[in-house]
Amino acid sequence: MRDAIGIRFLIVGLLTLLMFIPLFFVSEIVQSRKYYSESTLRDVGREWGGDQVISGPVLVVPVEETVDAITAEEVTDTITGEVKLDENGNAVSKRVTRRVTQRRAPIYIYPNQFDVAVDTQTQVRHRGIFNVPVYQADLSVEFDFPTDQIADMAVNDEVILWDETAMIVDLSNNAALRGVAVLTLDGAEFPLEPIASAANGAGITAAIGDPRSFNTYDLHLGLNGAQSLMIAPVGRQTSVSVTSDWANPSFGGAFLPDGSDVSESGFSANWTIPHLARTLPQLSRENYAQTLRRDMAFGVDFIEPNDFYQKSYRAAKYAILFIALTFLTVLLIEKGTKRPAHPVQYLLIGLAQSIFVLLMVAYSEQFGFAIAYGISAGATIILLTFFGHFGLNLGKRTAVLALMLLVLYGVLYLILQSEDYALLAGATLAFVALAATMYFTRNEDWYGPEGTGLFSKKPKEPAPDSIEAKAARTAALKASQAKG
Repeated sequence: MRDAIGIRFLIVGLLTLLMFIPLFFVSEIVQSRKYYSESTLRDVGREWGGDQVISGPVLVVPVEETVDAITAEEVTDTITGEVKLDENGNAVSKRVTRRVTQRRAPIYIYPNQFDVAVDTQTQVRHRGIFNVPVYQADLSVEFDFPTDQIADMAVNDEVILWDETAMIVDLSNNAALRGVAVLTLDGAEFPLEPIASAANGAGITAAIGDPRSFNTYDLHLGLNGAQSLMIAPVGRQTSVSVTSDWANPSFGGAFLPDGSDVSESGFSANWTIPHLARTLPQLSRENYAQTLRRDMAFGVDFIEPNDFYQKSYRAAKYAILFIALTFLTVLLIEKGTKRPAHPVQYLLIGLAQSIFVLLMVAYSEQFGFAIAYGISAGATIILLTFFGHFGLNLGKRTAVLALMLLVLYGVLYLILQSEDYALLAGATLAFVALAATMYFTRNEDWYGPEGTGLFSKKPKEPAPDSIEAKAARTAALKASQAKG
C-alpha cells in the first residue's frame, strides 16, 4: 500500500468486490428471518381462521332426464335359469332398450342484486416476538335470484327438480365460522349445514326447496379471519361496503374500491361492480366458483406497516455502495499520513458496515424500524470514527470521516423510507461521490513519484556492452579529465 495511489485505488477496488461475500450471507440471514416471520403469521392466522374468500350464494337446481338406454343383457334359460352359451362356450347376450332416468348437469343461478355490508373488529395476537393481526367479521348479505329464467335452461326432455334446490356459499375454511350463521327467506329461517365443496373444499349449504316461492333472501354470518378478507362479485349488480377499526388497510384483488376513508381510528370502503365488469353468466350449467374466487375476488388485506425485513434486505443491497464510498473516503483523507491503511483495516471497516444490517434486523424485531436504525447506525458510526482516529491515525481528518458516515447513513435512511425515490437518491449519491473523487484527485500522479508505480514507464537503460554504453563511458571519462 506504499506504492503509487493508482495501485492503492486498484487494491481498494478489489477489497470492495470482496465485500460481496459477507453481504451475500447477511442477505440470506435477513431472508431467512423474513420467511420465519411469514411462517409464523400463516400458522397463527390459520389457527384463527386464515385468509377468507367468500363466493356465493348460488342456487344449485338439480335436473334429470328420462331417456332410452340400450344395454346388453345375458340370455337365460327360462326352465333352468342358467345363462345360455353359444358353440364357443361364450354367454349369449341380447340388446335391451329400457327407459331410465339420469341426472344431468345442474343449473347454477347467481343473484340479481347482491348487497354486502361487512363490519370487522381487529386484534393483535402474539407468538414469540411476532405480532399477528386477526379480525372478527360480521357479514350482512341481501340478495335475490332470477328464478323466472330457470325454465329456459332445460333442454330436450329435461325435468327441473325444483323441490331439491340447494343454496351454497363457498368459504375458505369452515373453522372460521365462530359466530352467528342465519339464513332467512321471506322472514322464515332455514337451517344451514356444512359441506365439503369439490371446487373449494369448504362452505355452507341450505336445502331451500322451490326458489320460485321466495322473494327476499338474507344471510348473516360471523366469522374469524387473518391477513385478508375477499368477496367474489356473484351478483349481476354487486355492492359491498366494509368498515373496520384497522388503520393500515391494503386494498387489492380484481377491483379497487370506488371510495375509501382511512384514518387512525380505522377505515371504510365501498365497491360497486356491474354485470359487464365481470365475465360470468347469471345462469349456467357450469360451476364458476373457482373462477370467481381466483380471478374476480376483491377486498382488503390487514397488514402491519413498515416491513423492516424488506427494508433490511434493501439495505444489504445498497450496502456495497456505502462500503465503497467509505473505503474511498478513507483512501482520500489518509494521503500524506506516515502509515497508510492496511488491506486488513479496510476489511474490518467493511465487515462493521455489513454487521450494521444484522443489527438493524435484530433490533427491528424488538423495537421497530426507526429506533433500530438509529441504534445500529449510531453504533456503526461511532465504531468507525474511533477506528479512524486510533486505528488509522487520521488525527483531525477523523472529523471528515465522521461527517461522511453521517451523510451516508442519513441518505440510506431516506432511501429505505421512500422506495419510490430510492433509485433517484442512490444514483445521485453515487454520481456525486464519483465527481468529488475526480475533483480531489485531479492533480494526482497516478504512476507515482519517479515512475515507481506498477504501471509506470521507467527509462530504458542501454545494455552494458552496446555502442551507446561505450560512448557514454568515453564521454564521462573525457569530462572527468577536462575538469582535472
